[in-house]
Amino acid sequence: MVDRHFSEPDLADLYDYFNPWGSTPQDDFYLDLVLRSRAVLDVGCGTGKIQRVARERGQTGRLVGLDPAAAMLEVGRRDREDVEWVHGDLLAGPYDDPGHGPFTGAFDLVMMSGHAFQVFTSDEELHAVLAAVRRALVPGGRFAFETRNPAVRGWEAWTPERVRTVQGPGGRRATSVHRLREVRGDLVTFTSDYHLEGWSEPVVSRSTLRFLDADTLDRFLAQAGLAVDERYGYWDRTPLTATSTEIITLARPA
Repeated sequence: MVDRHFSEPDLADLYDYFNPWGSTPQDDFYLDLVLRSRAVLDVGCGTGKIQRVARERGQTGRLVGLDPAAAMLEVGRRDREDVEWVHGDLLAGPYDDPGHGPFTGAFDLVMMSGHAFQVFTSDEELHAVLAAVRRALVPGGRFAFETRNPAVRGWEAWTPERVRTVQGPGGRRATSVHRLREVRGDLVTFTSDYHLEGWSEPVVSRSTLRFLDADTLDRFLAQAGLAVDERYGYWDRTPLTATSTEIITLARPA
C-alpha cells in the first residue's frame, strides 16, 4: 500500500514545496550519476525532480521514472513529458501493461533516492526487490541508493517540536510535522501531519521504514548477486563511520 502522503493528489502537490531542488545535497550526488548514464531507472521516483533537472541539464538518454503513486507521477508529468513516467513497481512492471512484466537488462543505472529503499520492510520483499534490480541492470550497470544509518537513531528527532513551514501553492502557508509512533527492532513507524492554509484540518499519513546497518545491507546485496562498488557516509563522499547519518551505496552485479 502506498503511503497517504504520496497517493493523495493534494499532498503530492505539496511535495516539491517541502523538497525543492537543492534542499538536500543528495540532489547533486544523484544528478551527477544520471548525467553520466545512458539509461536510468529511478525507482520510487516520486515527482521525478532529479530526472526533470537532468533533462534541463542536457541529459539525452533514456530516463524512466517508476512509482506506484500515480499522484506523484502526475506532478512530474505536468512539468516534463520527455521523461517516461511509469505507474508501477519493480516486481510487477507497469500496472497498465501487465503483459510487459518486470524490467530486464535495460538500464546502466538503477537508483532509489529519498530513502525509498527503506520502504521495503520484510526480508521477503527486500530479496524480491533486489533480485528485480539485478535483473533490470545491463552487465556492468550500477545500483545507487541510500538508507539512514540506524546507529545515529535519527528517528529520535521526529517530534512535534520540529515543525517545517514553507510557502506552498498560491503563496499559502504549509506546515509538516513528524511524530514517532513506534520502534520495533529495525522497523520505525511514524506519522506525518500536513496542513495548508485554507484546509479545515491537517491530513495525516502513517509510514513504516526499515533501518538496516551496512553489514546487513551487504548480505542482502550479496544474496541478490550484487557487490558493493562504492560506499559513503555522506553526500560529499566521505567514508562511512559509526556517526555518519547516511549509508550511501553503489553496487554492481557480482
